[in-house]
Amino acid sequence: MEEVWQGKREDQNGAGSERWNAAVRNISEMTSTVDSLQNLLLRKAVYADEDAFAQASANSIQARNALALERRVKTLEKELDAAISASVHARTEKRQAEASQRAAEARTQEVLKELENTTKVFKIHTEELRAKQEEIAKKDGEIKVLQAIIQTLTSNGPSRKSDQK
Repeated sequence: MEEVWQGKREDQNGAGSERWNAAVRNISEMTSTVDSLQNLLLRKAVYADEDAFAQASANSIQARNALALERRVKTLEKELDAAISASVHARTEKRQAEASQRAAEARTQEVLKELENTTKVFKIHTEELRAKQEEIAKKDGEIKVLQAIIQTLTSNGPSRKSDQK
């Protein structure tokens, strides 16, 4: 089995693809040769020698096993390729998810800084409004005092002028 994996790795690297293909062709040729020999023995041979029959039977079984193993190797290669593809796809999705998460975290930090800055600006504006309200209240008080003075002067004013004449 280790040879299969080594052959697969070499095939993927491009170095052993000729050896791999040659081995597969040899197995296919052996299979067809053994099948032909089996057919010949079953149809035309007279089984005079039990050793020859036993050898032919063993070769036939071995050929069938080789064919079954070849099919199993191809199936396993397909499964391996599918697993590799799925793994690559999963890694790509994971990287994309991590990048999205980092971007979301960065955006969250930006929003938090914006909120902090807005809060600071709001506090400054609130303090300015309080100062202006205090100034307005002070000036309103000054206006009321001045109005009272003006009212006092205007009500006292004409009588003074008549007193001075």
